[in-house]
Order: sequence, then C-alpha cells, then structure tokens
Amino acid sequence: MMGELILRNLVHRPMRTLIGAMGIAVEVALVVLIVGLTSGLLSETAKRIEGIGADIMLQPPGSSYMLAFSSAPMPVKIGDKLAELKHVQSVAPVLFQFNTSGVEIVYGIEQESFRAVSGGFVFIQGHDLEGPDDILVDDIAAKTKNIQAGETYRIFEHDWHVAGIVEHGKGSRIFVPLATLQDLVGARDKASVFFVKCTRPEHTEDVMENIRHVLPNYTVRPLKDYLSLMTSTNIPGLETFINAMIMLAITIGLLVIFLTMYTTVIERTRDIGVLKSLGANHWFVVRALLSESAALCLLGVAAGVGLSYVVRAGFIWKFPTLTILITSGWVLRAAGIALLGAILGASYPAWMASRKDVVEALSYD
Repeated sequence: MMGELILRNLVHRPMRTLIGAMGIAVEVALVVLIVGLTSGLLSETAKRIEGIGADIMLQPPGSSYMLAFSSAPMPVKIGDKLAELKHVQSVAPVLFQFNTSGVEIVYGIEQESFRAVSGGFVFIQGHDLEGPDDILVDDIAAKTKNIQAGETYRIFEHDWHVAGIVEHGKGSRIFVPLATLQDLVGARDKASVFFVKCTRPEHTEDVMENIRHVLPNYTVRPLKDYLSLMTSTNIPGLETFINAMIMLAITIGLLVIFLTMYTTVIERTRDIGVLKSLGANHWFVVRALLSESAALCLLGVAAGVGLSYVVRAGFIWKFPTLTILITSGWVLRAAGIALLGAILGASYPAWMASRKDVVEALSYD
C-alpha cells in the first residue's frame, strides 16, 4: 500500500517530480564533478611527473607539491654538486614557467641531461630540440591546439619553432630550451627543480640522505611516492574549496527537497485529512512523506550520475587535456549526501503534515 501511494503521488504531479529530481541531480553531479575534476587533475599531473623516470626530485625549501607554485631560486650549479654524490647517475635541471594563456606549465630543459634522466622522448613528428627557439609539444596538447611540426607557436610573447610532436607522459606538455626560457623570464642560471636518476632504484634512500646532508633545508622527495602525495589534503586550500562546494551542493539539494515537500503538504491537505480519518496515525503520515522524499532522491541520484558522465564527456571533448576522475566511492558518497539532505529537507514538512487537524484538513479548499 505504501509503495503504491508513493508511486501515485510522484506520478500525479510529473512536472514537480521532474523539477525535484533535477534539483537532486544537480547536487549529485556538482559533488561528483568537482571532486572528480580536482582528483583527476592531481592524479594525471602526478602520473606525468612520475613518467619522467627520475628517482628523486629536489626543490627549494618550503616548496609545494604543486609544481606550478614553485619559482626558480636555485642556482643551476647545484646540479654539479648532486652529480658528484655517490650512486647518482644523472641530474637534470628544469625551469618551470606557468603559461597563463594556456593554463599549463612549460618546462625549460637541457636536452642532454633531460634525456639522460628520462630516457628521451618518443617522437610522433619532427625532431628533438636543436635551436634556441625550438619547442616540443606533446600529442595531446598538439591535438587540442591544432599544432603540427614545423609551424610557429607563440607563448611568453615569443615565437617558437615547433621542432617536434612527442608522446605525452614526460611531465609537461610543452618543452623549450632551458637557456632560452631563463633569458625570457629573467632567471639566468636558475632552476625550479632538479630531477635525479640513481644508478639503481634501491639506492634512492641513500642518495636522499646524502642530498639532505649536502643541501640542508632543501625539499627532497622520492618520485615513486609522488602520486600518493598529490591529494587534496596536501594542497593548501584545495580541501577547503572542495568542502565549500560540497556544502553548496547540499544546500541546493536541501532547499529543493524542502520546497518540493512543503508544496506537496500544502496541495495534499485534504488527502492527508482523508488518510487520518481512515485511521492513519502521525507516524504513518511522516513515514509516507519521508519515503516519498527518499524515492524522489533516488530518481535524482540516478539522473545526477548520468548527468555527471554526460558533462564529463562534453568537457573532455571540448578540452582533451582535462582529466575528470569519477569513482564509485564518491558516487556513493554523493548519493548518501543527497539522501541525508532529502530526509532533512522533508522532515519539517512531514512533521507539519502529521500535526494537521482532521476536521480542518477535510474542510480545506
């Protein structure tokens, strides 16, 4: 009886049911997409950093896990000290420069040292860096920007010759000669980070201890753990932003359910009076409205999950470099958040309905 009553109530006002379900869908999609976008970007960035193939990353004191926040205060000659350490095979200084027009980090590299650490690029078109104005672009960025080898590409108010298109996964999506980038950004003989390759992976801890002894206060990180470090809890302000967006989504869902169920109670005053006249007690009325709210929430959750995948597909089609990671864990969390918000939003209207006087309800017009 309860199930049939809920179904009929939802079908009786299809537009109201649709609006309520879409409000929940927006809540669920907002949570899933915000978390999916941040975790996807962090995960994808970390995988590209690990793909460089180095064992150790040396940064200035107090540096963030997010390389975009790093500057270039380290002298390049530090690389000579690192190369002299025991069990160090090769060292590659890299200068980072944030390209605001493309929202990306450009790597300034020394061709030989970066090849020694990373194993070199896999070329799809063109050749390696040869001239001071050459630039390498990975395949994903080349597709997004519609770039071909041999063309001219302008960033940092400078015209570059696209020497080659390389396979993605070596840290950045754009690579330029280190010396040229140093001159352009006023960081002569400076580097943002040093990537260190050990003679054997098992020597990583020993080399890190030696680096800490030679360069105290500098930040030394093993790249094999970089993926686990790139989480929202380790990025300043990111977790606060995610929590704020989740609270916004909860507020949207709660208000939608509250307005929907409040309107339901007002419209069904006579129906509630009939139910109570037939022997329905307070708890039956409360349970009926809360169950209807939960059913509406389940419809919204299903629509929200579908909406999340549709929006993700649209974003990836428009921006191929974006990574939005939708996980079953966060889908379930978003569903739980929506259900909790629905129950809270429907509680007052349900209580208000259960308190209605039978005579007043039956005489309501």
